[in-house]
Amino acid sequence: MAEMIHAPSTAFGPALLARVEEAGINASAPPQQRLVDGWLVRFCPGKAKRARCVNAISAGILPIEDKLAMCQQVFDAAGLPMFIRITPFSEPRGLGAELDRLGFARIDDTRVMVCADISHLDPTPLPSRVSAHHVGHDAFAQTVGALRGSSIAQRQAHAERLANSPVHFSALVIKRDGEIVACGQYAVEGALVGLYDVFTAPAARGQGLAGMLCRQLLADAAARGARAAYLQVESDNSPARAVYQRLGFSDAYAYHYRAPDPNAV
Repeated sequence: MAEMIHAPSTAFGPALLARVEEAGINASAPPQQRLVDGWLVRFCPGKAKRARCVNAISAGILPIEDKLAMCQQVFDAAGLPMFIRITPFSEPRGLGAELDRLGFARIDDTRVMVCADISHLDPTPLPSRVSAHHVGHDAFAQTVGALRGSSIAQRQAHAERLANSPVHFSALVIKRDGEIVACGQYAVEGALVGLYDVFTAPAARGQGLAGMLCRQLLADAAARGARAAYLQVESDNSPARAVYQRLGFSDAYAYHYRAPDPNAV
């Protein structure tokens, strides 16, 4: 299979996209991570793959097969499957093609979407019986975990990662008649904000709640100095992508994961 890496969009400057990639890595930092010959290896037991994968941020000096063997030892010791995140910025160049040669499966095609100016995104007035509430890290991890069906261990790992994050996170839940129907959070780093864990309960989808939630999150982040925003969404999640496009986001670049076991989750 030929290596499939979508070129970054020319609609955004390379400096902005480089910052988006760095901010995304910083926002997903877990306590469980180490460097292996220039690769950032994360082995958090939570649900998010971005916190339990290899980020190939530097070429290093060792042969790729040696690096992979060293990374595999880390994941084996943590009792986790190994995933390698492949982006247009991955090093060394041609890493995806080398993983093809070694038989690594490609999974979870994802788009990074960017809105270069969030100044126009004022909060939408909430309908009657609907309210927005700030919640703490642990409460948010438990809430979004319950909505997603995450295990208790995954929820606890998520809460730990948020509590120890090197960047500021803030979370909101949307309630209707006292019941949580949507939630989401943002991470601010300088003038850049990332939206994370935006989730609407299945029975409440298609009612505009996600758009309202995102507008509130972005307005809060703008008050903290954010001017541009990014998010990560699976390429086949058409309803979510449509919500983000209406808010002014567009595709900036793509990434995916590689795994030696195609059935790994």
